[in-house]
Amino acid sequence: VQLVESGGGLVHTGGSLRLSCAVFGFTSNDYAIAWFRQAPGKEREAVSCIKSTDGSTYYADSVKGRFTISSDNANYTGYLRMNNLTPEDTAVYYCAVDIFPGRVWKEAGLYNYWGQGTQVTVSS
Repeated sequence: VQLVESGGGLVHTGGSLRLSCAVFGFTSNDYAIAWFRQAPGKEREAVSCIKSTDGSTYYADSVKGRFTISSDNANYTGYLRMNNLTPEDTAVYYCAVDIFPGRVWKEAGLYNYWGQGTQVTVSS
């Protein structure tokens, strides 16, 4: 299984980006795709998660109202739309897949597969 993120880049404060996560070599219909981020010198932080079965979504308080997670289950692709970005959102963003969805979505150790990460930089 391979996860490939794309869509990162450099934006100004208030700008927007959309991250994509393509999942290859995976065929289950019951999974969750999540986004985590890690800023320099900080621990990895759970950002958002979506379940494939019922579309349930979860967000960290720091991104609620600004970020929107979605997925194209037919093509095993996840997306993270990020609006009103601030310098505090600067980080490497990783997508991850949990093949046993329903567990604690913020727990990074429960995810089975990870992408390589994509850099998001927000300038002030």
